[in-house]
Amino acid sequence: MKRRKFLILGSVFGLSSSLLGKKNNNVVFGKSLKSVEKTIQSVQQHLFPEGSNIPSARSMNVTQFLLETITHPSYDKDIRLFVIEGAEELESREEGKFTAFSEKEKERALRSYESTHYGSNWLSRIMTLTMEGMFSDPIYGSNVKEAGWKALGSYGGLPRPTTRYIKL
Repeated sequence: MKRRKFLILGSVFGLSSSLLGKKNNNVVFGKSLKSVEKTIQSVQQHLFPEGSNIPSARSMNVTQFLLETITHPSYDKDIRLFVIEGAEELESREEGKFTAFSEKEKERALRSYESTHYGSNWLSRIMTLTMEGMFSDPIYGSNVKEAGWKALGSYGGLPRPTTRYIKL
């Protein structure tokens, strides 16, 4: 085999395994995200419940906002993984029952998780992403009818975005 053919074949085989790995990672990532979606949603709803002065997590579509944000290609992959692994750890600590807990049990579980360095950082990240959704421009699918802004007696920045996300 000539050197040129060897280099071409080596590049093709090397590149194909890399591409297959990325595809498999996306499949695994998608399955992992789907498996923790209810846990994240449950945490958000506990942090921002119905009936407070601020709109609830449920009414503001913040779970969908969080999922779209962390799956965007420009979002930091390490933070994306941290969000998923943190939710998995919370469920593991609570033996897979967190989403079925009463409000009092969820409070106990979250306070216990918050007492760990990892859990405290994870809850802080979830709070940040949730608040970004609640107070972002409604074009991003959350802050429904500008309810977050109205609750604070505020408004979004000007000029307002005209497209949802930057095209990469």
